[in-house]
Amino acid sequence: MYASLADMRSEGVTPATASDERLTALLTEASAFVDHVTGWFFEPRTMVLRMDGRGTPSVEPPFPPIRVDELLIGGVAASLADDDIAIRGAPVLPGFDAPRFTLLRGCTFPKGSDNVVASGVWGYTEPDGTALGRTPIVIHRAAMLLVMRWLPLLGDAEAAAAKSQWRILEERTRDQSYRLSPPSGVAVTFTSDPEIDLLLARYRKPIGLGAV
Repeated sequence: MYASLADMRSEGVTPATASDERLTALLTEASAFVDHVTGWFFEPRTMVLRMDGRGTPSVEPPFPPIRVDELLIGGVAASLADDDIAIRGAPVLPGFDAPRFTLLRGCTFPKGSDNVVASGVWGYTEPDGTALGRTPIVIHRAAMLLVMRWLPLLGDAEAAAAKSQWRILEERTRDQSYRLSPPSGVAVTFTSDPEIDLLLARYRKPIGLGAV
């Protein structure tokens, strides 16, 4: 999960508002939603990925490598020495555009289907002084905002109005009418809440990048 129970309690969500069990379920759902709409995941996960060689010096895995334990090219273990391969991964530094393995010394990945196999630890993390890095602060906040947005019970009559509160331009209490602004002008809309959408849009995976 990209945020914790303690994080939500510190934001003022009391047990009377949501039990530990419900908050945990919402945090799990919010983290899965973030993964789905961005195309990345933002914590270290141990995985084995298979990629297609294209006869070029580089291949782009679908997720940033944090630590590569083994790289097989056509079933043969490749050297992971710094002067044999350049690895662009996480923790992500400024200027990051995509995860990438690049063979040096004029070598190329031979063409083939699933003929490049990499095992190790993967995830889009940011530097925090450790080898694995941490969940980006922006993603941490987006997950908490999603939970706050989903906290009202589905049967709560005020829930729908609360979710549209940010759009109210004019409200007249005498006859209970109000006027809403148009939907968010954010180029990519995930939730219709511009604050959350702007945060998540910053971390969306480039279209067509990497395939498992």
